[in-house]
Amino acid sequence: MKINSSAVSLTVEDPAASAAFLVDHFGFREEMAADGFVSLGREDAGMNVIYLRRGLDVLPEDFRDQRAAGVLVVFTVDDLAGEQERLRSEGVEITLPLREEPWGERLFQVADPNGVVIELVEWVTPAAN
Repeated sequence: MKINSSAVSLTVEDPAASAAFLVDHFGFREEMAADGFVSLGREDAGMNVIYLRRGLDVLPEDFRDQRAAGVLVVFTVDDLAGEQERLRSEGVEITLPLREEPWGERLFQVADPNGVVIELVEWVTPAAN
């Protein structure tokens, strides 16, 4: 098998609102769209983010009415503190402020208009014990 590309598909109430959030604040661009469907890409992201409106018949029947929950969309970036300040200056609420985990992960989180958590991460060398 050869994988040509990757995507994550999230079921939300308002795909256009989530898409606009990624376009406006994270530099994604719309690649495809239809009623209840938006696919976004970035040349450097390594994957597409797809939003589907809850209830679409393209979703498995027992899955149609569920919403994206318990999912983090994570982007690894440089200058994490700078990204947090940029987003804050754009009016984006930081839902989990910048923190560093003992295993060497620095991160912060925001949420899109549908409540999908977007986490930005920067890897650092963990402190010696």
